[in-house]
Amino acid sequence: MGSPEPDDMLRISTIERTDQVTLRLEGRVVGPWVAEVRRLSGSMISRHGSLTLDLGGVSFIDSDGLALFRELQQGQVIFLNCSTFIAEQLKGVDDHDQHRD
Repeated sequence: MGSPEPDDMLRISTIERTDQVTLRLEGRVVGPWVAEVRRLSGSMISRHGSLTLDLGGVSFIDSDGLALFRELQQGQVIFLNCSTFIAEQLKGVDDHDQHRD
């Protein structure tokens, strides 16, 4: 009781190189996992000055996750390997705030 459902799991892998760090996310960015992604992202940005998020394995992002990604898009974060569905969600978030050239 109290543990996440298997469908709500998120695997986070860190790939650190001399000049770049990537967080590879696999699963669903929902609930308590949003806070964990926020914590790790902040830590990596503080240490490296920028961050790449590989979303190739992400199947779903809830509204809190989209809000987090909106914040990260405004900073030094690059998103890679978004599915069409995820890319449209992120585009909608970006278009909601402002249009970028």
